[in-house]
Amino acid sequence: MTNIVKQVVGIDVAQKELVVSLGRIDQLIQKEVYACKTFANKPSGFAALLEWIKKHTDSSITVRYVMEATGVYHEQLAYYLTEQGFEVSIVLPNKISNYLKTLETKTITDKTVSQGICQYGLERTLEMWQRPKKIFRTLKQLTRERDQLIAERTMIKNQLHAEQAEAHPSEYSISRMNERINLINRQEKEIRSEMAENIKSDTGLIKQIANITSIPGVGKLTAVTVLAETNGFDLIRNKKQLVSYSGLDIKEKESGTSVKGKPKISKKGNRYLRKAMHLPALSAIRNEDRYKAVFVRLVSKHGIKMKATVAVQRKLLELIYIIWKTNQPYSKEHLQKASDNTNAA
Repeated sequence: MTNIVKQVVGIDVAQKELVVSLGRIDQLIQKEVYACKTFANKPSGFAALLEWIKKHTDSSITVRYVMEATGVYHEQLAYYLTEQGFEVSIVLPNKISNYLKTLETKTITDKTVSQGICQYGLERTLEMWQRPKKIFRTLKQLTRERDQLIAERTMIKNQLHAEQAEAHPSEYSISRMNERINLINRQEKEIRSEMAENIKSDTGLIKQIANITSIPGVGKLTAVTVLAETNGFDLIRNKKQLVSYSGLDIKEKESGTSVKGKPKISKKGNRYLRKAMHLPALSAIRNEDRYKAVFVRLVSKHGIKMKATVAVQRKLLELIYIIWKTNQPYSKEHLQKASDNTNAA
């Protein structure tokens, strides 16, 4: 292939390894994915990756590195590449998943996914990835640490309840479990304090959080979690993309009149976002007439409470996004703007 006009590196990122494919396009718009290799997902693997890319690409043509936003496993590589001055694009997983379905690939492996990402990068004009603000990285670490502590505390409390219900409970076991619960309580308090201190350092963020928490049912912790998990909506361009990124989109399986599966959310997205929207949705349904009306209408329509609750979760998440974009407090106008997707649910 001569007269290359575009070069792309497609990377399928896992916890311990990177499956990398090289692709290029020539002046006749002929695409070619021509090499594939696996590297360790650590600094030594990154260095080996760059050395391999250097040997197999045209140094006179810019190379774009394309990868999915896979939890946190892609972040170290993305930071490493940008520090070296390379162009990086990070794509939401649902986009890659939908693109792979259009290909003729029958077997999905790490290699074929890597090749698919590479081909996607060749065919699309992708935005350059920009590092998220430090405050969002910090808040993500803190909110996830708190989430883990809460889960651990719930588990210990269940164990404590079971121990206390024993015919002959162990006083020593009960004492140790209470100590662990008290430790977790102190650590959670420290985390909340750290979050508050970080937020105080950004006056713009203070205003945005105040706007978001003006939504009925949405508290400060929910607002912080949503902003942290989306890096201030850095990768989000519209409401549909946001819903898919969170995994709150509904999947239904139908085939003629003989097969009709129960509707369910895809869950192919950020579980922290889904979890953050659960309690606010329940609160909104109980206490806010507008959301209660939406819930009742949808339940009466299809009889599925889960689907109606998820619709409210989606509505709240979309509202948070609209308010972030408009930088205005909640109003009836915002509710109207976010109602289209819910009415179609």
